[in-house]
Amino acid sequence: MDTIQKLRIYMEEKKVDSFFIAKPANVRYISSYTGEDSYLFITQKKQFFITDPRYTEQASYECPDYEVVNWRTPNNTIGMTVQRLASEEGAKTIVFEEDHLTFSFYESIRSQGEAEMVPTVNVIEEFRSVKNSEEEGYLRAACEIASRAFDKIIKDIRVGMTEKELASRLSHYMVMEGADTKPYGGILISGARTSLLHGIPSSKAIEYGDFVLMDYGCQFNGYLSDMTRTVVVGKATEKQKEVYNLCRQMTEDVEAAIKPGVTGTECYEASLKAIKDTEYLQYNYGGIGHGVGLFVHELPFIGSNSKDVLQEGNIMTVEPGIYIPGWGGVRVEDQGLVTAKGYENLISATHELIEL
Repeated sequence: MDTIQKLRIYMEEKKVDSFFIAKPANVRYISSYTGEDSYLFITQKKQFFITDPRYTEQASYECPDYEVVNWRTPNNTIGMTVQRLASEEGAKTIVFEEDHLTFSFYESIRSQGEAEMVPTVNVIEEFRSVKNSEEEGYLRAACEIASRAFDKIIKDIRVGMTEKELASRLSHYMVMEGADTKPYGGILISGARTSLLHGIPSSKAIEYGDFVLMDYGCQFNGYLSDMTRTVVVGKATEKQKEVYNLCRQMTEDVEAAIKPGVTGTECYEASLKAIKDTEYLQYNYGGIGHGVGLFVHELPFIGSNSKDVLQEGNIMTVEPGIYIPGWGGVRVEDQGLVTAKGYENLISATHELIEL
């Protein structure tokens, strides 16, 4: 079943007439369009691709089954265009993504016609959470590229290199290994800064004895990889070894717990076994995994409050960590496929602590 068929079945079940899609990853999932600044308006019989003159030609090539509509004409707006299409197609209701549209965007559509705006959330995201074989192939390729880039970057890490320099090289390696040329923000931090869960690469120079934490990934045909490895520059101290080995065990315990039917909370609880009787329990974080696809953080989620139920075909990260303010942190993150038998790790980089 193709993606637009799934959407129309949902619309029929919910008795709604049309669906306005604005979230970029959802636009791509439904239409296969790879560009920017685009929207979809879907009814039971027709599908419209709304964009401006910069992208109309590209849309005509990539979305031949859609009627391409240029909204950027004199005295016109996107809202006016959507309500006009609704009127022409006899749509009394327009479903929209409530977690994406701003209030002003919503008002710009609602105020231009009679069709009722119906909020919804995670409809297409639920479809996206289970990958088909083509998507799985793209995600495998993205993970393989990221893993090969890791093998290259660890040869460059040395005292005196800055975080920014290494982050730039890592992005370059992924593109040279076959990634899409459009990168997304990665984390490469060192020393005490590794306790920052989403630290930004800085001009700090790498020092002897530093942890270097790399949380990064790439796109392949729009599908993303996401992995983390933490290495030591020089010989690790006993405390560094202790924290690293506990974090590694947390990751492996979660991966062993993953199977269809378990909840995100149950997987999170598995991560605590290794640290529940240690001083490090207080330094763990409650969100330790997520789906990955056209967007880096997708359904389902693994965490202390996650009721998401894992399904065969989910591709998701496992990324518990230990973060000690003023000292540093460790994260070991894999990305893998939920199968009938468990969790297939798609990241080939070792779990062993690497001393450089």
